[in-house]
Amino acid sequence: MTETQKGMLAMIGACTIWGLSPLYYKLLAHVPPLEVLAHRTLWSFVLFAAILALRGRLPEVRSALRGWRRVALFALASAMISTNWFFYILSIQIGHATEASLGYYIFPLVAVLIGRFGFGERLATAQWLAVALAALAVLGLTWGLGVAPWIALLLASTFGLYGAVKKHLPVGPMVSVTIEILFFLPVGLTMLAIQHGSGQGAFGRAFWDSALLVLSGPLTATPLILFSAAARRVPMATVGLLQYLNPTLQFLCAVLVFGEPFTLWHRIAFGLIWVALALFSVSALRQDRASRRAAMAATGVSAQVRNPASEPSAKP
Repeated sequence: MTETQKGMLAMIGACTIWGLSPLYYKLLAHVPPLEVLAHRTLWSFVLFAAILALRGRLPEVRSALRGWRRVALFALASAMISTNWFFYILSIQIGHATEASLGYYIFPLVAVLIGRFGFGERLATAQWLAVALAALAVLGLTWGLGVAPWIALLLASTFGLYGAVKKHLPVGPMVSVTIEILFFLPVGLTMLAIQHGSGQGAFGRAFWDSALLVLSGPLTATPLILFSAAARRVPMATVGLLQYLNPTLQFLCAVLVFGEPFTLWHRIAFGLIWVALALFSVSALRQDRASRRAAMAATGVSAQVRNPASEPSAKP
């Protein structure tokens, strides 16, 4: 098996875990979402810290926090990912998994807008058209249902802003996520102390619930580790395409397993989003191929310049 094949399998594994996670959070629908989030924070931190300790990488956590700018960026990243996790858990528990999947379908297009206006990245015509179709889908769903898909917009925007902050943090994913969880850990522990102090905490009351709450640690860590392995082996264009497996599985869980309503307005909105993502993906693949050809051409030219034997001889 080649490295690329291993990377694709790792990416499929990560997206499958993310995509089927609604099944897990539905089992904890009777536990308050803030308490589930607190346990996810606690057990994820325990697992990530243990992995870093076994690899002898704990000192990297301290070195990554040097400077107030980095501390502020990590705090902002922690706030974004914690908010994203909370609304995702909430959406599953209150029967809005379809809207959650819509949010993660919209996310790539939100990321494109953040790249354009936050980092000055240029967009192709097809990408602008994709963004316009996504906006039309959101407006149509708002008109048809009488309320904006706030959960979808919150999930897409918080994850997009989280990615934007991460661009300013030159730290590996394992160390970065550990620090982000560490920043929210005091809030999570306080929440658990209040819940258990009032006798309402779920952990320890039933074996099944306790086991599920502890499982939130591996459920968080495993796909991140797989994603990190995939990103090193697979072209980013392929990574981007495979990521659509995540919201697709979420969507199937919502409609086929949970039986959530999928109205005509949902069909129109999702149809527009899928067309937008198709346009976006084709455009991204073309840009990726063009940049590769340009890089190969530049490498070939530079190699010719460096190789005297390739230059015409001055001798007759």
